[in-house]
Amino acid sequence: MSLEIERKFLVVNDSYRQMAQSVRSIEQAYISTDADATVRVRLVDGRGFITVKSRNRGAVRHEWEYEISSEDARQMLDSVCRSGHIAKHRYVVDAGSGLRWEVDEFHGALAPLVVAEIELPSENTPFHRPPFIGEEVTGDPRYFNSNLAAQV
Repeated sequence: MSLEIERKFLVVNDSYRQMAQSVRSIEQAYISTDADATVRVRLVDGRGFITVKSRNRGAVRHEWEYEISSEDARQMLDSVCRSGHIAKHRYVVDAGSGLRWEVDEFHGALAPLVVAEIELPSENTPFHRPPFIGEEVTGDPRYFNSNLAAQV
C-alpha cells in the first residue's frame, strides 16, 4: 500500500512552461468515481496505467498504481469507463529538495483550467512556491480529476 500526500494549487501564469523539464500527453477516465474507491485508467504518452485511490483525508490518501498494456488501457477507456475522458498536457517542474511540480493544462471542455500539484513525503514538508502558483485548492472537490471528468 502506498500513501499519496499531495497538495494542489491553481496556476496564475504560464511561467512553468519555461521551467518544465518534460511534457507528457495524458488521456484518462474513471471506472469508478466513488470517493471511497476511485479507479482511474490512464494513457501517458502511449503507456497504460490503472490506479485505485482511497478517500482523501486532507492532502493524504492511499494509492495503488500499476502499469498495464496500452491495448488494455485503450479498451478500458473505450468500453468500461463511466466518466468522460480528460485530455491534458502535464509539465514537470523541479521544485528542489527532490520534489517536483506537476502542472496540468486541461484541454477540451475543461480548458483553460491549469492546476499544479506537488507530492510530498509528509504533510509537514516545506516547499518553495514558484511564481506560477496561486490559490491552494487541496481538498476542494471541484478540482478532483474524478469530478472534472463528469464535466466532459
